[in-house]
Amino acid sequence: MGTELRRMREQAGLGGSQLARELGIHAAQVTQMESGKSGISVERLRTIAAVCMCTNQALIDSLAEIAAERGKGWWEEYRGAVSTSLLDIAELEGTAKGLTTYTITFVHGLLQTEAYAASVFARAIPPLPRHEVDVRTDFRMRRQRIVHPNTTPIRAFIHEAALRMQFSGPKVLSEQLDALINHAERREISIRAVPFDIESLPGPSENFTYAEGAVAELDTLQIDTSHSSLIFDSPAQLASYREMLRRMSSVALSEEESRDFIWRIKKEIDSKHG
Repeated sequence: MGTELRRMREQAGLGGSQLARELGIHAAQVTQMESGKSGISVERLRTIAAVCMCTNQALIDSLAEIAAERGKGWWEEYRGAVSTSLLDIAELEGTAKGLTTYTITFVHGLLQTEAYAASVFARAIPPLPRHEVDVRTDFRMRRQRIVHPNTTPIRAFIHEAALRMQFSGPKVLSEQLDALINHAERREISIRAVPFDIESLPGPSENFTYAEGAVAELDTLQIDTSHSSLIFDSPAQLASYREMLRRMSSVALSEEESRDFIWRIKKEIDSKHG
């Protein structure tokens, strides 16, 4: 929201103080709205759009919808219990019209089993207290409600490294692979594996999620880091990652091939540790 408000103002050639004068508020309030530190009503949003001479009605309506729903998402129940970055991810996923994910170190959170998710959180350095692992795992399971039938469509690219990485032994991994095979049967989820033996990896070395907004201007990129996550939404960055995903699609296995590929890895793990 704040980023789009700033863009709207800058495209109108207005400084923060100029916009504040037009709105009859202090310049600091404009700064707080654009930095996301204060909310904004639907009425004020539409006033700002009019002052900035924005004619993109689809964008304005989408922002108005976000403003109206602000603070009402299920993730607000966890405010104070989990980090702001985790809340941001849940809000991003909850408002997206479609999600494309790429993971190279572990299966994406929206597709994880509970045991696998707990194992991922338990490997944090320094170690998290048991209650922290539990609340983060519970939060991750709540996030998965968007992958229920007839909800948000998801396209997941999963590197073979992530399909083989163990966080809590072969049994947890085998169960996770079995869950992926089941997910792959669903119409709203596309799972495509990226094997080791492709000639060149077209994507980056980090896990990321590309979230499609109600309009293209609201597309957003979320990248995992060791201790938090980063959010990007500049047109140049989005274009770069869209190209990465286009190239990824050209080298990844098909959905059917991916199901067979995941099944073979699971069978291999089961035979070694069964």
